[in-house]
Amino acid sequence: MPEQSLATEAPLDEPFIAPVPMEDDIEEHFAGDRGTLDPEIRRVLVHILQRRFIAAERNRREWTLLLDHQQVIESRLNDLYLRLVIDHGRGFAYKQQLRSDEIDMPVLLKDAPYTRAETLVLVHLRTVYQRESAAGEASVRIDIEDLEQTVLSYFTDVDGGTARQQKAIRNAMDRLDREGIIQEETSGRYRITALVEVVLSAETLKELRDWLRSQEVVQR
Repeated sequence: MPEQSLATEAPLDEPFIAPVPMEDDIEEHFAGDRGTLDPEIRRVLVHILQRRFIAAERNRREWTLLLDHQQVIESRLNDLYLRLVIDHGRGFAYKQQLRSDEIDMPVLLKDAPYTRAETLVLVHLRTVYQRESAAGEASVRIDIEDLEQTVLSYFTDVDGGTARQQKAIRNAMDRLDREGIIQEETSGRYRITALVEVVLSAETLKELRDWLRSQEVVQR
């Protein structure tokens, strides 16, 4: 009797590799694409990386996609040593740099601190928001003239003349508008969003107020 082979031959009508349905193929969105996310999810991920915040009110489409695909977006961010923070109560999402004393984590995000003028504007916006919200105001607004009147009093001679100080305040408002902390509704009139509470905590606000009071004493 001939010796039996351990290997068995595959039928001639069956391929060596099982076919994969075309609908299961990963679609390339550009030459050499090896990504696995749908284009819309990729755009939300890029949006998170590019911008400081995503606001449910201002970025409705991105916010919905973020919540629907939160797990995979968190996974991609974690791969970069970043954490996704979602504040459902205020309707904001943002990223944070992960840091550890035990694990070597490369730092991707560079701190972009606020300038002196931006900080002073933030202090006043946060103060107004806190006061009006405590009084039951659902939507807090402020006029640029009223803001300038107060913030200009914080400046000193080293900040230049009035024209230069006003320009610094306007530039600060432009940045805060881009970040979603304020929203210009009509020319010179802004709505302060709840994001100001995220950017400037109550504890930090108190520290900055104390610092401003100490500066006033020195000037006197």
